[in-house]
Amino acid sequence: MRSILSLITWWHDETLGTRIYTWRKGVKVGEDEQGNVFYRNKDDSKRWVCYAGEPEASRIAPDWHGWLHRTFDDNPAEAPLPHKDWEKPHVDNLTGTALAYVPPGSIRREKPVERSDYEAWQPE
Repeated sequence: MRSILSLITWWHDETLGTRIYTWRKGVKVGEDEQGNVFYRNKDDSKRWVCYAGEPEASRIAPDWHGWLHRTFDDNPAEAPLPHKDWEKPHVDNLTGTALAYVPPGSIRREKPVERSDYEAWQPE
């Protein structure tokens, strides 16, 4: 079913045109820890990614994002970026999903918290 959906829709997987272009002109550069595969063409004028699973741009780690957008030329598979010990691991952007951060007092919480630091203004 997934392969049929990818033939007629672009939001489930790469389109048929992208698959054919990748097959004909793509040179595989590397793969990240989430299974996304990164490609370039022979003269390196185009760079692209084929997502493993849901095509969500925030699933690309910062080092591969920098390579895709030509911030640096060396790809992270051959020349990994140095990471500091205080850097946190990459996480997906969960905005708009059920796992998104909901602050205390938000109306999106199932059980809103009673606020004692707020007093509604009343006109005299």
